[in-house]
Amino acid sequence: MVDNEPPIENNGAEVTGGEPALSQSNLPMIITVVALLTYFAFQTFFLVGERGNLGQVKTSQESALQEAQKIQSQFRTLVTKTGELADKGHAGAKLVMEGLQRQGMGMAGPAAKATAPENGEEKRLK
Repeated sequence: MVDNEPPIENNGAEVTGGEPALSQSNLPMIITVVALLTYFAFQTFFLVGERGNLGQVKTSQESALQEAQKIQSQFRTLVTKTGELADKGHAGAKLVMEGLQRQGMGMAGPAAKATAPENGEEKRLK
């Protein structure tokens, strides 16, 4: 280098070895990344809370579900025994079974097929 040469100007930017300087062009990207991280953190926190609430609701409904299953089992037993009575010729049981079959709650066994009207007969009755 010659002593008489003027220094080279770099328009105010200081050149350092190897590391790029943080410029204003990176600022929007940094703000965007921070906003996304904040959004995802909030959503995660909210969803974890909702999962806990759903667990509590499920736990509170377990007893009602078990009671409903118990009643459904009792109903099936009642329908089965009523169907057996209807097969033996009990008039009241036949009437009850016909009513249940009209509502779609009758037995699906051979007794139900024997007492159910044929498709043509059913259409004529309605």
